[in-house]
Amino acid sequence: MNPDLGDWDEDLPPEPEEAYQDLVRALKRKSGFGLYFVQCTPAEADRLIAKLPQDIPQKHIELLRLVEAIDNLYERVAEFVKDKQVDILLIKGLEYSLYKYEKRTFGEITENKFSDLTSVPYILNHLNQQRERFRDDFPFCFVFLLRSFSINYLIHRAPDFFDWRSGVFEVPTTPELVEQESTRLILSGDYGEYLKLTQEQKIEKVLEFQDLLAEKHQTEDGRASLLFELGNLLVSAKEYEAAIASYDKAVEIKPDYQEAWFMRGIALFQLGRYEEAIASYDKAVEIKPDYQEAWYIRGIALRQLGRYEEAIASYDKALEIKPDYHQAWYNKACCYALQVNIEQAIENLQKAIILNPECREMAKTDSDFDSIRDDERFQELIEQEEV
Repeated sequence: MNPDLGDWDEDLPPEPEEAYQDLVRALKRKSGFGLYFVQCTPAEADRLIAKLPQDIPQKHIELLRLVEAIDNLYERVAEFVKDKQVDILLIKGLEYSLYKYEKRTFGEITENKFSDLTSVPYILNHLNQQRERFRDDFPFCFVFLLRSFSINYLIHRAPDFFDWRSGVFEVPTTPELVEQESTRLILSGDYGEYLKLTQEQKIEKVLEFQDLLAEKHQTEDGRASLLFELGNLLVSAKEYEAAIASYDKAVEIKPDYQEAWFMRGIALFQLGRYEEAIASYDKAVEIKPDYQEAWYIRGIALRQLGRYEEAIASYDKALEIKPDYHQAWYNKACCYALQVNIEQAIENLQKAIILNPECREMAKTDSDFDSIRDDERFQELIEQEEV
């Protein structure tokens, strides 16, 4: 029997231009108060902001761009539209008022779970309670440009306001835009910068990763790289379990992703799961034998387990690759000191000090050297003046 293919595309999502034209037609027809919600990426939102005034020239279109959290949208709108003729008001940036009150754990965010639907951000509680005032006082169309996260928030936590919607539009992305946005996010990834982010900014960044990971046009390589960067962001937030889950997905896609294996080990190390961390470092150096950082951190994990000889061997591997690795020389000295091998401890500490004189100051208070601290040779080394 031949299947009926007459309506084969009935449930397919609209193309970006088709969705955009649907929005344009709706806004052209509508007069007076209306609530429209457009699900789109920040990049697509900027495109809409530029195009809508060109395609609906007969309407007076204004943009209210929110750049920080607010609790009262009514007052902000009233102030903004004062003395303006407005037919359509585009609003971008409502997300900032949601990040501030996001109470989910990072693990729940990465799994798209809502843990506490009774917690309503002030801004959404305000929208629920003031919808009649919006209708009565603002005789124009509101167009909220939102990411999928925000749409879900409105559905679950501002149902009264959302129920008055005139239309909901999803503007799908293109493969080119997905690649462009993914590349931007990956190339801008910097652990040091992640550490500087506020909690709200970290949540915003996590959700940005989530949006791109969920894109149907996302490539496997792009997905692996995004998962790796997401893991790094989660490590910076001390969300180690969620980070491990992200690295696991990255290496599932790309088994030879040595950086992901290494950072997975870092997250496991932070949880005190040293054996698992060592296994992860082993994978990293198996893929990249000259991965000096992995050899070095592997040595630290072995040292935590009291496996000093193995730790020393791991530091030696790092030093074969990078002979001026003062941290490896210093930590070798620590292992020898813990074994009360005074000669080797002093010899390795001396090499570390030559490479970095700060190692002398560290050794003065480092408890790893307590067993040899009273030795005359050790005292002489740490008391020497810098030349």
